[in-house]
Amino acid sequence: MASAQQQSGGCLCGAVRFTATPADREVGACHCSMCRRWSAGPFLVRDCGTSLKVEDRSSLGAYRSSDWAERAFCKTCGTPLYYRLIDKDMYFVSAEAFDDLKDYAFTSQIFIDEKPAYYDFANKTHNMTGAEVFAQFAPGGAANSK
Repeated sequence: MASAQQQSGGCLCGAVRFTATPADREVGACHCSMCRRWSAGPFLVRDCGTSLKVEDRSSLGAYRSSDWAERAFCKTCGTPLYYRLIDKDMYFVSAEAFDDLKDYAFTSQIFIDEKPAYYDFANKTHNMTGAEVFAQFAPGGAANSK
């Protein structure tokens, strides 16, 4: 894996552009019902920590999907861009929104217990249930809905 470096990306129409420094080239999939409804399938993300910088926020829309998280998208073309943990200001950016897609490694899946039976990934990954995700990331470890 290449070391962390700043990368650029954006939405389908180009109205939203960003830079971020992902921790690595790893990609994770979220199978929760909200991500699947929002992105029409599992949401494939890269962990960018607090590094995301949006160039012009005027075309960026945000939906607060829970007490502790929001989802952002382009208001012009609708591209899902990131999931953010508000209290920790942590960004999980759509893997496909980055300009450089080389050398990605699909390494993890979360909310594996909510994944519908009609699809499976062949990759061997680290898998976590929803309860395990909430225990690790939710404020106070509260197991409340995503």
